[in-house]
Amino acid sequence: MKNIILILSITILLFSCKAKKYETNIYFSQEQEDSLLTNIITYIYTPAPQATKETKFQPQFRGFYTKNFKSFNLQNYFQANDGWNYFFLIRPVGGSPKFRRGVFGKFKLKENSLMPIEFEEVANTPHLEEEVVKERGKYLFQELIKNGNLDKQVPMKHYIEWPDEHLAYDKKHHEWIVVKPY
Repeated sequence: MKNIILILSITILLFSCKAKKYETNIYFSQEQEDSLLTNIITYIYTPAPQATKETKFQPQFRGFYTKNFKSFNLQNYFQANDGWNYFFLIRPVGGSPKFRRGVFGKFKLKENSLMPIEFEEVANTPHLEEEVVKERGKYLFQELIKNGNLDKQVPMKHYIEWPDEHLAYDKKHHEWIVVKPY
């Protein structure tokens, strides 16, 4: 009986550790996580008023992103041994309180900082209820870590809205661009 309890306890411990390996708090303090999330939001969110795509990282605009970061949730995060950092965050969509969008991406960190470099948004989910985004996002995030991309999942339109035949991510300008008009 003791052996069964011991084996069961070890199994439960292993599963709980695996689930936690994608939580940001194993990598960062709360303050560091907030700073990193603000930096990611600066890449993916609309530019601050009076900012352009080129100027949005300037210090005078940081307050806009800091003010809005509470609407975002860094759901999963993973630092790979090759220097890539993978993320899955949940963001607001328009003015809808009901729907959210999952965003998956990867980047490297500038040395001795929390500033992403070589940033890339890999995929976005359709507008979904938050619980559905979390459920589907868990699968997509694991596939992103395993493969470094979501190429095999892109045709799954109920999981990934873009990229598609119309939109592609421009890594140089850090934005989604139309490659084929609708």
